[in-house]
Amino acid sequence: MKKNIPILLIILISLVAVRAYAQDSREAAKIQLLIASVETLEGAKFIRNGREYDARPAANHLRLKLKNAGNYVKTAEDFIKYCGSKSSMTGKPYLIRFSDGTTVKAEVFFRKKLVAFAKESP
Repeated sequence: MKKNIPILLIILISLVAVRAYAQDSREAAKIQLLIASVETLEGAKFIRNGREYDARPAANHLRLKLKNAGNYVKTAEDFIKYCGSKSSMTGKPYLIRFSDGTTVKAEVFFRKKLVAFAKESP
């Protein structure tokens, strides 16, 4: 029986590692969804440090911040906190101005998208 303990331990650790990896890929998918939700906004402006950016440059900026954040961003919540809600240089919140003129904080926009994503996912 003692010979089987190391094998069982290896199997258990493998199962935990596979589960953790699956969670990471799911979180990565959520993060990509959040970035895409900005990139596909038609007629909207992403406001960063008082300057307006179109959807594609805004999404590219978020991708760059995500890349630079490295291991700090493990979840979609981390992405919102560290990359999507405010400028890391000035601390000013990011804003999104929709084509109808309505303006919201990017953090609020992303959190609503995350809730919608959770409702759609099994």
